[in-house]
Parts: sequence; structure tokens; C-alpha cells
Amino acid sequence: MAISEEENMTQISEIVLLGFGDLHGLQFLLFGIFLTIYVTTLMGNLVILTVVSADCSLHTPMYFFLGHFSFLEIGYTTTIEPIMLKTLVTARVPISFLACACQFYFFASLVATECFFLAVMSYDRYIAICNPLHYSSIMDFWGCFQLAVASWLAGFLAPILLMIFIFRLTFCSANEIDHFFCDLKPIMKLACTNTQVAEMTSFICTSLFALAPFLLTLASYIHIICTILRIPSTTGKQRAFSTCSSHLTVVSLYYGTLGIVYGFPSVPQYEGILKLLSLLYTVFTPAVNPIIYTLRNKDVKIALRKLVQ
Repeated sequence: MAISEEENMTQISEIVLLGFGDLHGLQFLLFGIFLTIYVTTLMGNLVILTVVSADCSLHTPMYFFLGHFSFLEIGYTTTIEPIMLKTLVTARVPISFLACACQFYFFASLVATECFFLAVMSYDRYIAICNPLHYSSIMDFWGCFQLAVASWLAGFLAPILLMIFIFRLTFCSANEIDHFFCDLKPIMKLACTNTQVAEMTSFICTSLFALAPFLLTLASYIHIICTILRIPSTTGKQRAFSTCSSHLTVVSLYYGTLGIVYGFPSVPQYEGILKLLSLLYTVFTPAVNPIIYTLRNKDVKIALRKLVQ
């Protein structure tokens, strides 16, 4: 512990994750369930990466972005779930302050990157459905490459200012987080100095790097739906909608679960509920996404069948 002479406070050097507390003998059962979900998530995304890479018919902009999205999901779940699994076996998991800061940075970066990729994928569907004659010239290899690089760079630059303001706060001797990973709100509760600037920075960063991509995604789908409704034949409508139904389902799940968790009142009596709701976007949604893209996507199913054969 390092003593701050100016403020006469104890700066913490490690943080203890309390996880799910006393599980009354269910910890090994839950460990098995969540380990299975984690392995399934990894395998599902690896299958998508393999299929998209191996099948030449899937070397299109839509599946180029899907490959990036699957790689992103692997990193996203690996940032959270191994430590979460540890909290199921051991009720109190100590991690260094630096490790907690790194976990939060990578988690926030990958969340922001996922928001950007969802916006880029919706833009791809918008061009394909609303402006099909110019699709090949707009979404050529160089254009797709630039969009992918911009999404990764923007995602990993997004939380830097927030990190500076949060981890410059003074954290006192209380070092327990009632959560299974280092999330924003639980970390800020440990601060014994004014967090107003950090909270304002958090609001601005969230507005820029989560709300803005969401609004772009929403605008794309409003135009897509309007265009589909103008298609005269029922078959044409179904064909157009089938090209974006998987992505629309993933977008709804992702923003729906994020909205539930971060829009929920942050008061002590709801902390247990918030912890359980956090499982939606850290565990269950990433596990469901590969299933959606394989079961609801005819091209991926055909390519997977060819690869297996």
C-alpha cells in the first residue's frame, strides 16, 4: 500500500472481486454451465472465422465484417469470462489495481469497437438494399478495409480519456467490488475523491462512442425498412429482409441488453439484479450471436456443410 502524504489516505494496490458471493453449494454446477457457454462461444466464433476464410463464395463485404465481428467477440468474452469463472470457484478473487485497469480498458475498447462494427455492418446492408447499383464501387476491398481499420482504431482510442480521469482518482482503503469484473460504476464507487468530472467524461464518451453508432445503425435500418416496404412483390421483400435479418437480431440483442443494464437505476438495493443483468451482454449475447449467424444465414449454412463434407 502506498501512503499519500498530501491527503493522508491509503491508495489501494489490489482490488477484490466478490463475484456472486455465497452460492450455497451451487458454485461447481454454475462453473460447469458457464464454462460450457464460454467454450461454445469460442468454438462458434472460430467456426464462423474458419468458414468465412475457407469458402471463396463468402469473400464478400458482409462476411468480411462478420469475420472481424467474430474475432472481436472472442476477445470480448475472453476479457471477462475467465475471471468470472474464477469468482464462481473462489468467492473473493484479488487482482492487482493495474490488472483491473487493464481489464476495464480492454472491455470498454471492445464494447466501443463492437458498436462501430454493428454500425458499419448496417451501413453495408443499407448500401446493398437501398443503393445496389453502386454497391460494388462503394464497398470495394479498399473501402471495406478502411472501415474495418477505422472501427478498430476508434474503439481502442475511445476509452483513453475516460481511463485518465477514472484512474487518476484517489481510491481509499475499501477495495472490494461487488461484481465479477472491473466495470465502470463499481470502480468509481471505490473513489474517496470527487467523481463529478469522471462521471461527466463517462457520459460524453458513452454519447460519442456508443450512442452515435447506435443512431447511425438505427438510421440505416429505417432506410432499409422503408426501401423493403416499397418492393412490390412479397418474394422480393422476403429476399431483401433475409439478407439483414441476422444482423438486425444481433443489433437488437446487443443494444437491448446494454440499455437494460446501463439504464437500470444504480442504487444499492438493485446491485444484485444489475450483476445478474450484466451476464446478458457479457455471457449470453456473445454465445447466441454465432448461433444466429449460422442458423439464420443460408450462405453460412451451405458453406459450413461443404466444409464438414
